[in-house]
Amino acid sequence: MPASEAAETRWVNPLFEPLEVIRNGPFLALPEGRLLSADEESLLASSDEGRTWEVVSPLAFGQHPKEPASFYFLRTRSGVLVMVYLDLVHSEFHWDDERGEPVEPCRLELWAARSLDDGQTWVDRQCLMDGRNANFFGLIQTSTGRLVLACHHLVPNPGRWIIRSFASDDDGQTWTGSNWIDLGGHGHHDGATEPGVTELSDGRLLMLIRTNLDRFWYAFSEDGGRYWRTLLPSPIDASSAPGYLLRLQSGRHVLVWNRLNPEGGTWKRRGPDVASELPTSWYREELSIAVSEDDAQTWSRPLVIARQVGGQLSYPFVLERRPGELWITAGFAFRKDWEAPLPLRVKVTEEELLRELG
Repeated sequence: MPASEAAETRWVNPLFEPLEVIRNGPFLALPEGRLLSADEESLLASSDEGRTWEVVSPLAFGQHPKEPASFYFLRTRSGVLVMVYLDLVHSEFHWDDERGEPVEPCRLELWAARSLDDGQTWVDRQCLMDGRNANFFGLIQTSTGRLVLACHHLVPNPGRWIIRSFASDDDGQTWTGSNWIDLGGHGHHDGATEPGVTELSDGRLLMLIRTNLDRFWYAFSEDGGRYWRTLLPSPIDASSAPGYLLRLQSGRHVLVWNRLNPEGGTWKRRGPDVASELPTSWYREELSIAVSEDDAQTWSRPLVIARQVGGQLSYPFVLERRPGELWITAGFAFRKDWEAPLPLRVKVTEEELLRELG
């Protein structure tokens, strides 16, 4: 299919307005109004809502924006800038398809650093996990001031992904790891993967976990992410793709993700294969959004944001640019499979979204 014809299959819900921002994020909104982001060489800032960007300072720790959900910034309440990232420069991945096991060398290290001068210089740079780690969707500061990061790690025998969190009570100077969350599985995309994290109104933490089990799973922590002792399937059907979970300033939660099946249809499963020991939906042609009013216990009906027939819209990022103003981008947005990029960058207000959802 010619690219011009494939592009015509992109449908965007008219509720969502186009953004003029020229990057996919992740973005950090600073109190003075600027946005921060990064490329593979520099810390960047924008003073015109993401239309143009200027270099703040050199920054080449191994981060790379072409791999979505591989780094995030957070500015703590005391003004410290914290960056958590995957070192993609030194990434290596080797997998034995016959045995279904990772083969050394197999690494993608997870690192953290912090800046006391708004990104001009960086200190306390440290490796949080060696071995092979991958995309993550959660870095927050809780109501107590604690920083919490959710991440996942590749293990052998059987080859699969497991999850944990890291917490810091000193603005990212030191970090403590939690217990591991293991859902089993066998395959290079199986297990518990690509987690997000949020704080609930009662102070508990909720982790959203990608699985190959037809839905997200939830994990709960009652001690700020030190231990995760409650694990259960969520009410949210999902394909084998991550979601972005965000608590808004209103207290509501929004979730942007790929559903298990197309709206009104069924998607053919793939496998079992080297990726997953169970037949799995890999549906990524629609990106949807839902809202929760009760700390993710129940959710509104899903609303399709955009659709790319024959292509892909996945790995979302959501920013509450201002109270009630949501920016949504797709890290992977292609006209056909993994070919012919066509960015998706849109915005919607919380008020408009609630009105549409009824």
